[in-house]
Amino acid sequence: MITVSTSKSYHHGDLRAALLDAGLKALETRDIAELSLRQLARETGVSPTAVYRHFPDKNALMQALAEAGIAEMARWQRDAALAAEPDQAFAATGRAYVRWALANPALFKLVFGHCAVGREVFGDNEASEMLRGYAQTFAQSADEVQRFMFQAWAVAHGLAMLMLDGQLPADEALIDRVIDAKTLFRAAA
Repeated sequence: MITVSTSKSYHHGDLRAALLDAGLKALETRDIAELSLRQLARETGVSPTAVYRHFPDKNALMQALAEAGIAEMARWQRDAALAAEPDQAFAATGRAYVRWALANPALFKLVFGHCAVGREVFGDNEASEMLRGYAQTFAQSADEVQRFMFQAWAVAHGLAMLMLDGQLPADEALIDRVIDAKTLFRAAA
């Protein structure tokens, strides 16, 4: 555990991790635009110069926060898949995606709206590897793998956005009904 101090002689054991923790905490109550490196410096008890050693600009901090967010989302998805019956695991990851978005709206919007990591959903991270792996179980070709990935992501992301924007109620039963393994890829299964 890192202790925060306002003393100028204070030294963090892992300032980068402390800044990321402070940024993630700030996103729980503040809009993305309200985050600043100087503010995080104050919250972690260090000088702004110390922050710039780890994050040369706000964009670098946002990218690191997005990477932490996508890793956390992947943990939610992995845990949901492990808790589900094997034939329900794929749908469970989609439902976890929506639930994580609802629990972390600012971080979700940062990941998928403001940073390259969200645009690289089919890149090198655990969430995309799970999505690709499940899509391969339905597909007959590489083109189908990509199509199933796009379809699954579009359904989960679309539902999350509709709920976050208040167009649909953030309702557990609705999440389960929309992202259902029996109907999502009925033609493919």
